[in-house]
Amino acid sequence: MKYTKIPNTDIKVSKICLGTMTFGQQNTEKQAHEQLNYAVEQGVNFIDTAEMYSVPAQAVTQGNTERYIGAWLKNQKREDLVVASKVVGPNDSFNYIRENLGFSKNAIEDALTKSLKRLQTDYIDLYQLHWPERNANFFGKRNYVHKTDEKWEDNFKEVIETLNKYVKEGKIRHYGVSNETSWGVMRQITESNNNNLTRCKTIQNPYSLLNRLFEINLAEVAMRENIGLLAYSPLGFGTLSGKYLNGKMPNNSRIKLFPQYNRYSSKQSIFLTEKYAELAKELEISLTQLSLAFVNQREFLTANIIGATTLEQLKENISSIHIELSSETLNKIDAIQELQPNPAP
Repeated sequence: MKYTKIPNTDIKVSKICLGTMTFGQQNTEKQAHEQLNYAVEQGVNFIDTAEMYSVPAQAVTQGNTERYIGAWLKNQKREDLVVASKVVGPNDSFNYIRENLGFSKNAIEDALTKSLKRLQTDYIDLYQLHWPERNANFFGKRNYVHKTDEKWEDNFKEVIETLNKYVKEGKIRHYGVSNETSWGVMRQITESNNNNLTRCKTIQNPYSLLNRLFEINLAEVAMRENIGLLAYSPLGFGTLSGKYLNGKMPNNSRIKLFPQYNRYSSKQSIFLTEKYAELAKELEISLTQLSLAFVNQREFLTANIIGATTLEQLKENISSIHIELSSETLNKIDAIQELQPNPAP
């Protein structure tokens, strides 16, 4: 395994992070524990979850992922592991989680208390704001439209003060953001610096061969402000494994089970995936390994969040850490991307 540090901290994390959103719906508790055990055996020490998981989110399974991890975590050496979780932003679809969705003081206290209980731990290493409270482009939304009548009031300082309180109490060690824009990240940094408050350490956003929007401006923010990318969906909901090529739709695959997850299923995405598959064949590696190795080598990356529903998938995903793509290969990847620069935001 290869390791790095969460920026501006002394926390060492594996560059492969185990994503767990399938735990509690696609994966049973037994399967979840098998994945966790295998990942740790391979040197993975970083685990990412969220209060709203499993996914697709629904009331009957909400919190299952943290519960499964908690049942496993209580039998582990806690200080050897880095656990990240998230608090949901406002969304009427998730009112079953809490009445007070968002990042108010009461909401964060409620969410954090319940996550700690489900995880059976006294602290969360990295606590993340799952998505912005304000109107912004995330979850594949294009073409920002400003809403002059939106109800959101600029509350960055108050949110960070709340997180700062829990850092001081030891309930969280650091905080990060997710599905955030460059404007939002810079506002986080400005408010923290101006008010001597705990600073945002990471940003968990989508990043893959099919979605390189992070490079447009967030990569500059990450490098200049020393904020690490936690890349999610590095295989584009499985599209970059190649399993959907040639019109295939495997049973029990994510898109087969949940067709609403079509963010990476456009004609443009399939076209690029075919090109990347040809390159992987030329290199004599799998498309999965090519796709993950590309993400692993990004200069602004802190960790690549991989997920799997089977141990076989997990083994292949983790093995990508041992593949080093040459400069020539990276140039070929860039040339392919130029054919369709923005297929799946």
